[in-house]
Amino acid sequence: MSKTKSQILIVDDEPDILEVLELTMGRMNLETRTAANIEEARHLLNKYQFNLCLTDMRLPDGNGIELVRHIQENHPYLPVAVITAFGNMETAVAALKAGAFDFVSKPLDLNDLRNIVRSALRVGPPTVAKASINNDEATSITAKKMLGASPAIEKVRIMIERLSRGQAPVYIAGESGTGKELAARLIHELGPRADKPFVPVNCGAIPESLMESEFFGHKKGSFTGAVTDKDGLFKAADGGTLFLDEVGDLPLSMQVKLLRAIQEKCVRPVGFQSEIKVDVRILSATHKNLHDLVGQGKFRQDLYYRLNVIELIIPPLRERIEDIPVLAEALCRKLCDNMGMKPPRLTLEAAQLLQHYAFAGNVRELENILERALTMCNGTEISAPDLQLQAAEPVASEQTVMSGKESLDDYLERVERATIEKALAQTQQNKTAAAKLLGISFRALRYKLEKLGIE
Repeated sequence: MSKTKSQILIVDDEPDILEVLELTMGRMNLETRTAANIEEARHLLNKYQFNLCLTDMRLPDGNGIELVRHIQENHPYLPVAVITAFGNMETAVAALKAGAFDFVSKPLDLNDLRNIVRSALRVGPPTVAKASINNDEATSITAKKMLGASPAIEKVRIMIERLSRGQAPVYIAGESGTGKELAARLIHELGPRADKPFVPVNCGAIPESLMESEFFGHKKGSFTGAVTDKDGLFKAADGGTLFLDEVGDLPLSMQVKLLRAIQEKCVRPVGFQSEIKVDVRILSATHKNLHDLVGQGKFRQDLYYRLNVIELIIPPLRERIEDIPVLAEALCRKLCDNMGMKPPRLTLEAAQLLQHYAFAGNVRELENILERALTMCNGTEISAPDLQLQAAEPVASEQTVMSGKESLDDYLERVERATIEKALAQTQQNKTAAAKLLGISFRALRYKLEKLGIE
């Protein structure tokens, strides 16, 4: 029984380009239908089932971005690749932000085109064997995993659902402990790559001397200690998603190699003479301000724009205090399940104290506080003293109330400074202990101390 050929919709009004594209797709054993404008494309999209749409950016009745948006709204799981003018990166980025799978520049590099087509066909649209997640299911999943009812977190959930349908690189910004990796996992789990690997990597935890080997792999004997061939992180994530956490910690030398791997969609393992094609979606995150690092010359601008096609901002816990009770309850259940005990209830006073606490370490700090409280409580309830928040200041106190003469940024910085200074005072200036008390890493505390100018 012959396998059904994939169907490609080509949208272009230039006969020469159409001929090249049809010939290339035919040699890849793909069937094509063509449209000369957006109106014809919409008609064909309603009439036939396609596996990929390949469209030029300049069309007689509009531009490719309009078609990308139409497909996103009406055929959300259909990948779209756009053809842009040479060197027009702004247009390419705009198409990616609108939901395009990828882009190829004129004059056409047929190898690049074939690689994009193969990648697009691997990830979508969903088939019977690879069931898709509809909007209601996606909403249910994000609500269960990204907890809270605040407008801020609801906005994040909506963005995650939208981002999961595309393939554009996403930069996830947020403070330490806000749940950036959780957001990345949800984007992966809800998308067409869900049945492929999700590979998270902490860029700041890899020694610089081993980075190239860790990311790209190596050949046996290529350096001291290379006793066997090894696949790198890109190869491990092939077909799926590579999550680059703390990407701001990458040294400049590695940033150059990472940029090339992302642009060329191939890697060269250490000791190999040839390159290996890889197909990964890149998600990245850091608690640092990448834009500031670019200005300081510590992060490459071209890599920044390649990673930050779409930005997802995870709000700190202090900006969604109404979510704290439901988060506390869920975290208590998880911790108690691990401990094999029945979850105690949180007294009203304890819940109020948590809502008036400036969480420098966000959700991670909340979990640490509750874990400590579970060992201190009487087993049936967690009272305010069990939380051991002596270093906290009530939100409504004179020190933390927002005055009418300061900006929100100044207010938040003042609260953060006060919280860190109190933690340092409580631990007798022991920074390691203070970081643990705040529920953040030592590196994160050191960064905050430098940013705030605290000695």
